[in-house]
Amino acid sequence: MAEAAHRYDETMPLEYRTQESRLNILGFWIFLGAEVALFATLFATYLVLFQRTGSGPTAKELFEVKDVLIETLLLLTSSFTCGLAVFEMRRGRLSGLLTWLLVTLLLGAGFITFEIREFIHYVHEGATMQTSAFLSSFFVLVGTHGAHVSLGIGWMILIIIQLLQRGLTPRTARKVFIVSLYWHFLDVVWIFIFTLVYLTGMVI
Repeated sequence: MAEAAHRYDETMPLEYRTQESRLNILGFWIFLGAEVALFATLFATYLVLFQRTGSGPTAKELFEVKDVLIETLLLLTSSFTCGLAVFEMRRGRLSGLLTWLLVTLLLGAGFITFEIREFIHYVHEGATMQTSAFLSSFFVLVGTHGAHVSLGIGWMILIIIQLLQRGLTPRTARKVFIVSLYWHFLDVVWIFIFTLVYLTGMVI
């Protein structure tokens, strides 16, 4: 059984060449299904509480399109560079893989920086989680996404360290591919946040 799990299939992409890797990737897809359920719950809660602003500011009064567009540009660009990292990995180019992972990290860090600045600005305006049900649901939804992005940044740093130590192997390739799935998932979630939270909030 152990021998079968580590048997190589040279016809497959590097990250799929062992049965262990294929099962791990399948398991991660299942995990992402649970993450979809988590964010669906948070979105549903936000949409229910969206107009319950109490005495606090409304979304239209609070949100600023410039900052949101910068955050969106940073995160969506990072999804593209993450895809380039996987492309370089499949070409067997470690240097290219590391370069694009580093660029992805920097873009992700830029996104988190702007999001923290956004939250600090809201707090200074008197918009905190305790102000209204709308703001509670907003901070939980967007904050949960931001926490996931921060986790992804830390995870990617650990993978870069492993790549520097062990090189490009089926095991490290599998880890790169899985973290790329995670990163693309977070980008998709952000598209929904951008549309359902920010754009809708600025219009209604």
